[in-house]
Amino acid sequence: MHLVFTSVGSANRQTGIPHFDSKYEVEKHIAKVGVRATILAPVAFMEDLYFIKEQLAKGFTRRHSRRPEPSRRLPSQTSGAVAVHVLEDAGHFTGKRFDLASDELTGNDAMAILARVTGRPFSYYQVPLDVIRQRMGEDAVKMYEWFDRVGFAVDRAALRREFPDVNFHNFESWAKIQDWNALLS
Repeated sequence: MHLVFTSVGSANRQTGIPHFDSKYEVEKHIAKVGVRATILAPVAFMEDLYFIKEQLAKGFTRRHSRRPEPSRRLPSQTSGAVAVHVLEDAGHFTGKRFDLASDELTGNDAMAILARVTGRPFSYYQVPLDVIRQRMGEDAVKMYEWFDRVGFAVDRAALRREFPDVNFHNFESWAKIQDWNALLS
């Protein structure tokens, strides 16, 4: 048996973000009990855009607009292929932890790509922290403050060396293979 646990990027960096910290507690428990395991820790998913199709249809995206500052870069990832490689070669990956990211964009960059790919105009809107606090709670505020202050640190080149057969999509290549007409109608 080989456990592949999906954590969150940077959970092992003592972020002070409650839902990151809880994932790290699980990581520590896995290590303590000694189960054969690999930790995969994606920073975000490009597919998160599917959950905000109403905002996209209006010409902006809440996911990229909540935080951070328009010029701050956030990585994103598609990670299923990495999990397959880990499961296929469990002996090699046992005991390892991987923060996963395949691209790194600013909110403005992401909106420009979506506009180019879909042929629709998009603009970046940064939702104030007070609104995030009201709608999502203090945990989310801590996360977005951490994004602005520290942010994720993923060595994407090292990931590509570790997983040379994985096609790490950048945001634009991922966006080009989506059915935006169905999503935005």
